[in-house]
Amino acid sequence: MGQTNNLNWYALRTKSRHEKLVRDQLDKQGIEPLLPTVKRLSQWKDRKKEIEVPLFAGYCFVRFSQHEKMPVQKTVGVVGIVGSGSWPEPIPEPEIEALRRLMASVLPYDAHPYLHEGMKVEVVRGPLQGVHGILLRKEKRHRLVIGVHLIQQAAAVEIDVNDVVAG
Repeated sequence: MGQTNNLNWYALRTKSRHEKLVRDQLDKQGIEPLLPTVKRLSQWKDRKKEIEVPLFAGYCFVRFSQHEKMPVQKTVGVVGIVGSGSWPEPIPEPEIEALRRLMASVLPYDAHPYLHEGMKVEVVRGPLQGVHGILLRKEKRHRLVIGVHLIQQAAAVEIDVNDVVAG
């Protein structure tokens, strides 16, 4: 499979509900996949069942060298390799290691919207529902900054990060 030092992790965009198929096919080809999953309770008319679903729907991670790019792209269910333009963009090793550690832990985890300081957000719950602002963090608390652009003034309020979405 080549030298370890020229292997990088990449994110693959997959067809809807093809994440596990992609993982299994890559594994059969000897190419290292990583598919973080989470258990969810699924409800049918007659019963409930715990199923394992991808943590990030539509994505599977894979570690490969440049000469393996074509077989990876030709894998059934793969839409493309995430990157800028036509160039795949590697994922930093510490980010993959953090996912591996999370998967190996006994802590419950689930997907969460990718929010960062300075991002425009919309409040989806609580008394400020519908309000748009900018997400900030002060000490350990998240704050929503509501601005009046015309007069360049703003107010900040403490908010639960789970009550906001990107917007």
